[in-house]
Formats: sequence, C-alpha cells, structure tokens
Amino acid sequence: MIGYITFAAARATQADELGRAIPRIADRIEERKEAGVLSGPGPIFVGIGASLAAACAPVWSLRSRGIHSWRLGAGDLPLPFPESVHPIVGISQSGRSAETLAVLESVAAELRLAVVNSEPSPIAQLASTISLGNLSDSYASTLGYTATVAALGMLADAWDGGRIDPGWTTLHETFASVEDGVTDQVVGLAGLFRTVASCDFVGAGPAVGSAEAGALLFREVARIPATAMSTRQYLHGSMESAGDGVHVVLGDSREIDLATTLSDAGHHVILITGEDVEPSATLHPVRLPKLPASQRAVLEALVLQILVGAVADVRGVEIEEFVFHNADTKVPVDAAGGAA
Repeated sequence: MIGYITFAAARATQADELGRAIPRIADRIEERKEAGVLSGPGPIFVGIGASLAAACAPVWSLRSRGIHSWRLGAGDLPLPFPESVHPIVGISQSGRSAETLAVLESVAAELRLAVVNSEPSPIAQLASTISLGNLSDSYASTLGYTATVAALGMLADAWDGGRIDPGWTTLHETFASVEDGVTDQVVGLAGLFRTVASCDFVGAGPAVGSAEAGALLFREVARIPATAMSTRQYLHGSMESAGDGVHVVLGDSREIDLATTLSDAGHHVILITGEDVEPSATLHPVRLPKLPASQRAVLEALVLQILVGAVADVRGVEIEEFVFHNADTKVPVDAAGGAA
C-alpha cells in the first residue's frame, strides 16, 4: 500500500480509483483463470475483520452457481488447517495479517491463493496473489474495502468456467451516480445517532457482510458500540432488545417487514434497499439500484461510509486514529517485504 490518507480524501476519490483499479484487477483474474488456477472445488475464504466481511457476497454468488464455498475467520481455526481439496483464499489488505498468514502457511502451496493490496508483503510472497495495486486507503478502510469486495466478486464470477460480469466495467460510474443521489439524504440521517448508545446492523444473506462492515465502521470511526447479524438470526430473539438505538437494515424482502415492524414500534430504522419503500417519521429508506450481490455490496459500503463519516462529525469524533493498538495482529516485515 502506498500509504494512509484521510477518510475524507479516500472517500472523495473512491469512484475514480475504483474505475482505475477494477480493470487492472480483472486482468489479473483473467490471467489466473487462463492458467487454470481458478478451477475445481470452490474456494474457502479466510480473513479477519473487514476482510472477512468482504467475502460474504462473493460466497453467496458462488453458492448461487452451485459451487460449494465458505468464509471463515482466520483466527477461529485450529491449525494446521484440516486437509482439504478446496483452495484457501487469504484476504488481507496489508498482506501482513498474522492469523491469515498462519492459515496459508499450514496448507499445501498449490492450494494457496490471496487477495491483498500491499505488494511486496508476506502473504503476497507466500501465495498466488491477486493484488489491488497498492491503493492508498484510509485508516478505517474505505477504498481498500470496496476494491477488495470487487476483486473477490470478480474472482467468484470467474471461478470454474464462469465469466466476469460486464457490470463491473461501469460500476464506478454507478457508484458515482449513487453517491450524487443519496449523499444529502444520508448525511441528513446522521442526527439520529447524536446521542444513541448503540446501533444494530442487520442484513439479508448476501448483505450480512455489509452489516458486519457497517458495524465495524461505526465502532472504529464513530466509536459507537454496534452489532451485526443476519436477518434470520435477528428475528430469532435478538430484536427483542430493540431500545433507543438506531437500526440499519439492508435487504429487499423480509428486511422490509422487519424495518416496518421496528419503525411502527417507534424505533428509527435506516433501510438500505432496492425496493421503493414509503418513508415515515421513523422509517428512512435509502434506495439502491438492483445489481448482482457483490456489486450491490460495494454500493452498500458507499452508503455506510457516507453515514458513518457524518455521524462522526455530529458526535465530534476524530476519525483518523484508533484508540487501541495491538502489536500482534500484523507480522513485522523485512526490507524486501517478507516476514521478518
């Protein structure tokens, strides 16, 4: 990675940067496809935090094609990883995530794939790597996250004889159009979070990753305790504790009923959806175009980034630094970018 830039700077250039990055990434995926790397049993994606969230919609896309695929928290596995015919795709923007590197080190070399931003890096040196291109990113990831979703989404499209969806070539234009269309509305919702003590993020199957990424952003950027769940998990008891927080719901079917139920009970709900939903005093729909799951996830991330930046401003939170620094989550590197 070239270096950290401010959250605002990363947001301001994100559409253009995606327009430059996506074709480069697509070329690298096509090269791997032609080399026979992206074939056979479906991939198992491993990562931590936002990297794990980024794999949700791509896994959904693969399963929709009848290809067995999973995403697993890299730190939640006993090592060595059990013997398997499934390739392991390590996801790490820095290429230095200690847990992800440990999983890759424990499997056969021919099963190691990776999506990283930083090259050279320990993970990039260990696996067959699809690089985002050393993109400059903010401390709480913006462009790095959306480009990772794009890379994983195109990889899922291309896996085992598939083709990269043509919508990726114009996604940056759609991204810019959506940004122009929803920014004022979304910024206007920030006041709902001025004094809340917590917030819930709930997503349909392919949008669970967006819910996870949103909750992480609200913890990192706005310092608000936030929880992410799938719609069905939320319905099975967790919504019973709905209180004075704000609920962010992502989806087009059962999510609309969920949002309406909560709002009718007096809870503020921001509904990010592809459907045309009538707003009310407590129901605040933000409409997105209907796109394939991974492309939609990029647009969901955009809305969440706009929202959290405005919420941080409303609450007077400085968003360029983290409160805690944990020295054991990234491996040290030598001058050549390898593990030290």
